[in-house]
Formats: sequence, C-alpha cells, structure tokens
Amino acid sequence: MTEQTATLALPGLNRPAPDFAANTTDGPRSLADYKGSWLVLFSHPADFTPVCTTEFIGFARHHDQFKAIGCELLGLSIDSIFAHIAWIRNIEEKFGVVIPFPIIEDLSMKVAHAYGMVQPGASDTSAVRATFVIDPQGILRAMLYYPMSNGRSVAEILRLVKALQASDTQKIATPENWAPGEDAIVPPPKTAEAARARAGEGFATTDWYFSTRKVA
Repeated sequence: MTEQTATLALPGLNRPAPDFAANTTDGPRSLADYKGSWLVLFSHPADFTPVCTTEFIGFARHHDQFKAIGCELLGLSIDSIFAHIAWIRNIEEKFGVVIPFPIIEDLSMKVAHAYGMVQPGASDTSAVRATFVIDPQGILRAMLYYPMSNGRSVAEILRLVKALQASDTQKIATPENWAPGEDAIVPPPKTAEAARARAGEGFATTDWYFSTRKVA
C-alpha cells in the first residue's frame, strides 16, 4: 500500500498575499480594502472556545495601539456570521470587552485554504491559530502558526509590526525582542573594503559584521 501525503499550499513571504473577498461581521471585505494600510489577518479554530476568547479579548485591548501605527485587524474562522455575532455579543456581555474589528465568515474554507490556515495534522475542518502580517502594498511580510492548544501573544504581534515598519523606514534589521527606542542592527558590509571601513563609520561596532545604531 502506498502512503499518500496531503500537499498543503502555503503563501510565500515577500510575495503578494492571496487575494480574498468575503463577508464579515462588518459587511463585505476584500484584501483591496486594506491597500495603503498594514493588516494583521488572523484565524482561530472556532467561536465560543476559551482560548480563542482570550485571544480576541487580547486583540481588542490592543486595537487602539494597532490603529495608532496604521495597522488594521481582521479575524477569521470557519463559522457563520450568526455564530460570530452571537460570540462577540457574548464576549461583551460576559467579559465587558467590545470586539472592534471584523471577523470573516469562511464556511467555504476558501480563504483558509488560500492562506494555509487548515493544517491536516491538526484538523481538516478548523483553522489553526495562524497570523499573517500584510504590508500596505499587499505583500505578505510575516507568518506565525500556533497549535490549537496554545494562545498567541498579541503583544508580540504588535511588536513585530513595529519592527517591520522600522526596517522599512530606517533600512535596519532588529535584534531579538527589539522594541522602538532601542538600538537596531546595521546591515553588515558586503565587501572586504567596506568591512575595513566599518570601524570608522560612527556605529557601535563590536566586530566588522556586528554594528548597531540609534533609530530615529
């Protein structure tokens, strides 16, 4: 007997994010609606589940911070609009938190499959905890996948968007756990001559390949 392995299609980093048009709790939405803004598109396994509830509360509490850096939030699960509406009303009633961002209804699983949100090793009918950061040009810049059992860190996703924005505007890389206001990494020299000159360029240089600088 030949063992068959399912092929999972995944989007690619630094390539155009898969296009979509879908119904949401705030009406129709498409990827084109977010052109010019950063977008965090995130999936969850199901409405009315405890881990997902904590994540949605976390995204709601950080919503203003995402908005302040020009980033929109958009949730998704393979549930109906009616289930979404009932769930967010329940969160407001039971936890006192208003969910201020739309949630995609994806009963057809079209968006979930386009983004590789359905992982056969975890479930064939539910989206795992996948997160996609899409830049204002519609380019996919980061992907995060979490298992069903463990919730995401919303603060880390916010930090990641800020780091990506800094890399774009300042032409720098960011070290582990970088936060705005901290020194960033200067790209290493690409030639021997540039490496010899690095020590005199005014950076905080530990060695020719490792230099940092203040970020404006």
